Amino acid sequence: MHEIVLFVEDFAHQEIIDALVRRVAHDYKIDIRLDWRSAVRGHGRVVTELTAYLRELTDQGGPLPHLIIVATDANCKGLNRRTREIVRLEAPAPMVLAVPDPHIERWLMLDGAAFKTVFGKGCDAPDRKCDRDRYKHRLTQVIFATGLTPNLGGIEFARDLIAEMDIDRAAQGDRSFQRFVDDLRDAFRELARQDG
Repeated sequence: MHEIVLFVEDFAHQEIIDALVRRVAHDYKIDIRLDWRSAVRGHGRVVTELTAYLRELTDQGGPLPHLIIVATDANCKGLNRRTREIVRLEAPAPMVLAVPDPHIERWLMLDGAAFKTVFGKGCDAPDRKCDRDRYKHRLTQVIFATGLTPNLGGIEFARDLIAEMDIDRAAQGDRSFQRFVDDLRDAFRELARQDG
């Protein structure tokens, strides 16, 4: 069983990253246990809690997790800038970053065919614009258009959408999604290699 520690901004990140990690782990036949460390209060809280956690790991020298996953939106700061803010923290265990650019809700709309399978009606991949709450509103609108009422802004359908998603096709439409998927696959390939 591989221990994965996760730091995320909020409920949306937790639902989407959880579904993606479990889907890719299944693809690589990796048994995982997810240990959620942060799922509220945004980017600043993620960085603060991650910094404290990494310090504790280094100081106590005990068993390390097999992987640390950190998810925080680029929030119009740019993928590379957000990535540098996290990478500068020295991690004693492998670390994978999920930095949706600009926001994670966009990732759920990257594969119109998956959307059609889940809802009976597809959606176009959204454009990339930096506008606070743009993709939250867009996700809600496209689900409303299918005749359903999204009670949690559409995030309640994340697992269904990701289960149907063609991850490679979705990755072609978003560089930040591609980077996360590639890095996660590399990490799981290494864990599978270690398992023999």
